[in-house]
Amino acid sequence: MKIAILSRGPNLYSTKRLKEAASLRGHEVDIIDTLHCYMDITSNRPTVRYHGEELPKYDAIIPRIGASITFYGTAVARQFEMMGTFNINESVAISRSRDKLRSLQLLSRKGIGLPRTGFASKADNIKDVIKNVGGAPLVIKLLEGTQGIGVVLADTAKAAESIIEAFMGLRANILVQEFVKEAGGADIRCLVVGGRVVAAMKRQGAEGEFRSNLHRGGSAEVVKLTKEERQTAVNAAKAMGLNFCGVDLLRSHTGPMVMEVNSSPGLEGIEVATGLDVAGKVIEFLEKNAKFNATKTKGKG
Repeated sequence: MKIAILSRGPNLYSTKRLKEAASLRGHEVDIIDTLHCYMDITSNRPTVRYHGEELPKYDAIIPRIGASITFYGTAVARQFEMMGTFNINESVAISRSRDKLRSLQLLSRKGIGLPRTGFASKADNIKDVIKNVGGAPLVIKLLEGTQGIGVVLADTAKAAESIIEAFMGLRANILVQEFVKEAGGADIRCLVVGGRVVAAMKRQGAEGEFRSNLHRGGSAEVVKLTKEERQTAVNAAKAMGLNFCGVDLLRSHTGPMVMEVNSSPGLEGIEVATGLDVAGKVIEFLEKNAKFNATKTKGKG
């Protein structure tokens, strides 16, 4: 099978592991810098060009599209789809998951557990938004934030009002969410491949830090999931239309709550913590599902 990995960082752990796993299974793999691709949008013969040449036909692509290039990256992925190439995570599903508000609305519609969340555009709605999510302490998130950046914990309603007003003054889009105290600064990252959780780890925030991101000094360890947690992760991936993703859960008194569904999850933390070959599971999925002209747009929203 001929596979293309769309990645800006050929030396990144996840990109290298995916290429290694595919090569070990006898597949031909190219790593393609997404921003150096350009599209020839011609009737009945769409192509992708790269460094002055037309790219060959690939059986499958694995998009590793960073949040900062979502628009262009999904356009490139969509062009491959138009050419009949199997995309492990289709462009519409990536766009859907990258829009935090849209993804929460879709998860809510499917009855998946979520922290109570508010969204408003006018300052005169602030007090009611804070009240409806349960009051302080609460979490304020920039819609465009990643890896814990743009996430603030407000201890009091007054502090929350000031932070929200400041963000609104900068014309930033924000979400206001209830703070799940019982989670204790920890979350669970589930790696879902083909509708199955293939690995899971518990991420614990550094002392005094409510964000559990490994990039912010958090630690990781193997965790045993409950049946409900496993099903919640699978349902969240399905709601987004993603075949390969990371689902972040909080353990609350009312059951698992989904914090985020990540369409380009990093593999280093979870492979190191669990010792599992997650990259190999991704390639196995492609082997079973990548057929020429097989890509179809799934889901709505």
